[in-house]
Amino acid sequence: MRIRASVAVVTGALALSALAVPAAQADGGSGDTRITKVVVDGDNKVAISTSGLKTIKVSVTATDNSGIKQADSFTLDGPGYGFASTGKPTCTVVNATTSTCTASVKVDPKVDFLSNSNAGRWYVDAWIDANDGDYIWKEKAGSFLFQRASKLTADATPEPVKKGKTITVTGTLTRANWETLKYGGYASQPVKLQFRKKGSSAYKTLKTIKTDSKGKLRTTTKATADGYYRYSFAGNSATSAVDSKADFVDVK
Repeated sequence: MRIRASVAVVTGALALSALAVPAAQADGGSGDTRITKVVVDGDNKVAISTSGLKTIKVSVTATDNSGIKQADSFTLDGPGYGFASTGKPTCTVVNATTSTCTASVKVDPKVDFLSNSNAGRWYVDAWIDANDGDYIWKEKAGSFLFQRASKLTADATPEPVKKGKTITVTGTLTRANWETLKYGGYASQPVKLQFRKKGSSAYKTLKTIKTDSKGKLRTTTKATADGYYRYSFAGNSATSAVDSKADFVDVK
């Protein structure tokens, strides 16, 4: 089931999920069954653009002294009445007592009812059955960030430049608007100007500046050596982190 963000549709989705999940709707269980780990998309961050189908992978690791039998579909809940339900999980045995159950849900910003208010921290609810009849039902068993994808550019001029002269670095930070299906400027955000000397593998932060009302960036620095300039945005709970492509400057 795909994400349904409008109130009317969410109500229906929740009602349908209630048919598939046993009666208890609060944390509970029996015996020694425990959920030990929840991972979403590898790093618990999901960035959604303005187009393209995105498959979100959810993995729940659980343990019981008799081993794990199965898991019901995982439900995902987020801000702005965000809701999604995975397909039936496949459980893979880790050892005699532990299994990791994995399932996925597909999100397409062009056909799903995403609103910008859906961005932020989402939670995974999970029901796990053990081989001996024990079970665990846990709301908010894990969490992840459901983020608006971002883009960042950088352009350093002049090229080439004399050593000690001023370099101007411009750029733009934009992020996905799920309601217009376009990218728009992201205002008042801290962005780092970074430099990597030719022959080095590490970037050094030169300064931090903020984007203007249209997401634009502009700052200056002194040319010291041949190297690469880029902007770097750390992201936040609602917007993904991003680094611009590096722009090489030849210093004469």
